[in-house]
Formats: sequence, C-alpha cells, structure tokens
Amino acid sequence: MPPTLASLVHHSALKLTVRAGEDRLDVPVRWAHVSELADPVPYMEGGELLLITALKLDAEDPEAMQRYVKRLAGAGVAGLGFAVGVNYDDVPEALVAAARQEGLPLLEVPRRTPFLAISKAVSAAIAADQYRAVTAGFAAQRELTRRTLADGPEGLLAALAAQVDGWAALYDASGAVVATAPEWAGRRAARLTADVQRLRERPAPASSVVGGAGNTEHPENADRVELHSLGTSRRPRSALAVGTAAALGTAERYAVHSAIALLTLTTERSRSLHEAGLRIDAAVLRMLLAGEPDHARTVAGDLYGGLLDAPFRMIVAESPAARNRAAAAAAQTAAGDAAPETGGDPLDTLGALVEVVESAAARAGEAVLVVPDGERLVVLATDGGAAVAACVEHASALEAARPASESLAGGDEESLVVGLSAPSGPIAASAAYKQAQQALSVARRRGRVCVEHEHVAAGSVLPLLADDAVRAFADGLLRALRDHDATGRGDLVASVRAWLSRHGQWDAAAADLGVHRHTLRYRMRRVEEILGRSLDDPDVRMELWLALKATAPD
Repeated sequence: MPPTLASLVHHSALKLTVRAGEDRLDVPVRWAHVSELADPVPYMEGGELLLITALKLDAEDPEAMQRYVKRLAGAGVAGLGFAVGVNYDDVPEALVAAARQEGLPLLEVPRRTPFLAISKAVSAAIAADQYRAVTAGFAAQRELTRRTLADGPEGLLAALAAQVDGWAALYDASGAVVATAPEWAGRRAARLTADVQRLRERPAPASSVVGGAGNTEHPENADRVELHSLGTSRRPRSALAVGTAAALGTAERYAVHSAIALLTLTTERSRSLHEAGLRIDAAVLRMLLAGEPDHARTVAGDLYGGLLDAPFRMIVAESPAARNRAAAAAAQTAAGDAAPETGGDPLDTLGALVEVVESAAARAGEAVLVVPDGERLVVLATDGGAAVAACVEHASALEAARPASESLAGGDEESLVVGLSAPSGPIAASAAYKQAQQALSVARRRGRVCVEHEHVAAGSVLPLLADDAVRAFADGLLRALRDHDATGRGDLVASVRAWLSRHGQWDAAAADLGVHRHTLRYRMRRVEEILGRSLDDPDVRMELWLALKATAPD
C-alpha cells in the first residue's frame, strides 16, 4: 500500500497532530511538497501533502484562508501540513476552520520536525511500496510460469485471476472465447466479443479498457476490463481479457504483463517451427495429389488426427489481388528487376479465410490442412464439419455484403473466390482437387464468391462465356453476316437467330420474322455461301448459336 496521511500521523518520529479532516486520513499520499506561494495550485498534480509555514499568507484572515483552502481541495491536494513555531506559534483558527469546512486534512507539524524528515518518510514509504510490488510481481511471474508449464493456458488464466482478484479470459483470432477462469466468467467474457474484434483491427501490440461503473457501452457489466492483444505479427492471433472491480495496482500490473508474455509464447509458434509445419503440410498434400495416401499418412503421423481417413472436402481459394501480385512479380523477375513486395499481408482476403477456417476447426476440435499454393490457398477439411461450414458462411457473408452492381467478373480486386469439391477420400484426392479447381473457375466466370462442385452444372452455361477470347471468336464468326446486313440486302443475323431458336422449323421461324418461308430459305442459303459452311452440320449450328448468345446485349 502507498503511504497515507494516517501512516504519517502514526509515524513515531514525525510527531504530527491532526487538526482537521480526521475522517479522511486514509487518502494516499503521492508526494510531499513544500511551497510558500500564495497560490501553489498551478504547480500541483493532485495527491500531494503540501507543507507550509505561511510565510506569504495572512493565515489569520478567514476569507483569505477560505479561498486558499478551497483552491487546494479543488486541486486534489491530499492534505496540508502547517509548521508551528516558525511564523505562527500555533495553527491559526482561520486556517483550521477553513480546512474543516472543506474537509481537507490539516496536520500540525512541530518545530522540531523539519519538512525534510516528512519528505524522506513519504519517499521511503513509496520506495518500500514499489519494492513490495516488484517482489510480488516476480512471485506472480514464477507462479504463472509454473502453472503454464503444468496446465497450459487454462492453468495460467486460473493463476492470473487469483493474482488480480478478478477473472481472466482468452479469445481466439475470431474473437470467440477459448477459456475463462473462473468458469462463471464465461458469460461476462462473451459480451466483449465485439470489443475484441475492434482491438484486432489495430496494429499489435494493442490494448483497451472497457466496462466499469461509468461505462455506458456495457452498463450490465460493472467490471473494469482490460483487453490486450497477443502475438508478434501485425494482426493479433488472440487476445486476453482481465476483469477486476477496480484499476490494477503495480503488483497486479506485473502479473498481467507476465501473463501476456507467457500466452504469446504458448500461442505463437516460432518462425522456423511454423515454416517447418508448412513444409510438412505441403508435402502431405503433394503425396495425396500424387495418389500416395499411404505415404501421406506415414509422413503426417498424428498431426491431422483422422482427417486423412474420413471423407473430406477440398477447398481452393484465390483473390484477384493475390493473382495480380504474383503475375507482376513474375513479370518483373523475367525482366531482371527486383521482385515487388508481395509480403503476405495478413490482412488480405486469403489470410482472413485462413483465420475463419482454422478458428472454426479449433473450436470444434477438428483437424484441418491449410497449404498456401502460390497465389492460391488449398484447404483439406472434414466433410460436414465446422471448418467447411465456416468457409461457406464466410463466402456467403462476403457475397451478401457486395453491392448488387459489383461482380468478380467486373474485376473487384479485393474479392475472394472459392471452389469446393464434392466429398471425397484420400485415394481420390487428385480428383477432388480438380473438382475444386473447376468450381473455382465457374465461380470466377459467374461472378460468385463461392461455388460447390455439386452446383457447377446448375444455372446457365452462358456466364461461362464471359471471356474476351470467346467474344472475339463470336465477333469474327458473325462479322461477314453483319457486313452483309449493313448493305441493306437482307437481315441474315436475325434470320439465323430465329431459325436456330425454332430448331430449323421453317414455317415457325418465318412467322417470327414476318416473311415467307421461301424468303427465309433463300437467306439461309446466303448464310451458308458467306460462311462457307453447311448449316446441316450440328457443330456449325452450335457455334452460331453460342456466338449469337455471347454477343447479345445484356
């Protein structure tokens, strides 16, 4: 505890006497300060014991003393010490009355007690309090370390809650509660998910204080809660919440900082270990795609639980921005220039998908295989599991949030594109990968965020023709017919469209055009002459129909 006025009054060597404010002696004293200024308030910070001899004060003037004491009380001065036997033989009654009226503690300092002795006593008490706090902090650090080694993060949270006389909670990358101590704090911790998500939007390390009796955002939770991001990367991988009834003291602050360091060590793998894990993931995936599931199981061991034995889904994802960065890097490398920074910004769309999938898998206790593949991301997840569901839900949310006029086909640089395979097993992993790639291609062509392979055949094939090469082919095929029509010698393009739409039925097509069937027959012969191809060939009819659809106005 820091020194208080009461501890100074009970200090046997100081011989201080209380003249006013007897009921407020438990006020902490931040420092002892000597000032003979008529108005020392501009130089005070609050919490000081002000020592005076009234050298420049008319201490017997009631009005002057009322103004003087009122200013001190308003500035948060802890108390006033008046030295007797210097300028006044006793504490003036005007000063005593003013102190009692304002409720400001007033201490009488005897002539034989120098102000320096009081300052030393305050300084020694503050130093002793700080030493106790540091010692308690080191003891807390040892206890937290012991519990972490013995029981993991859950043990650390329990020890931390005991150290701060409150509660503690650990959140994952998505803001979901992973563990709490004590258990009853789970509901309180869950209320802070939105605050944790906002904290993650700030560069690490980051912290914030929420709740508290005066907080309007969380009136249902009177706890003062400190939130701290955990991790060494730009975007935090998790967060720690510490709830207490009041602000943390020095010893408690040491305990919290120790917990942050220990949790960071337990939740962050080292760079070399992380890279080694990625290499194993990539090797296992390559073996599966090469049709060697037994070798893949041997290499994986118990890393992925039963993932390689149960039906799984293959997910392939990419973002146009990542694809364009990779293309730019390849172009600059080919030109002999330094490759641009593609640095794997953890805030990109693929990084967000990784967090969603891994967090969902961790909460459900599922194994998941995540492999960056150039500008793409490949994920192997249990069929019907939480990771696949979270991926689809994440994609649906992105698509719902996208403006109706915007589509991937329109070139949105920041959008995510995802393809999901049908359920498969390890022996058919290569086929599942091709299915996911096909679904990804269809999603890109249709302007969708996510397409599952089961839905590839759903809908129209026409959106798949939204390609510059297809449009160029269509324009080339129809150009001669359009040039003919431009001379006013017949409407061949419209005639071809009507004839094909009526499946070659002359009377129905002629009726649609409002011409005689012989006129239509003549026009179709002209089409064959101009194109140099027979309309009896089904390939020709197919190409003409697709060309007409590909060049039709939207």
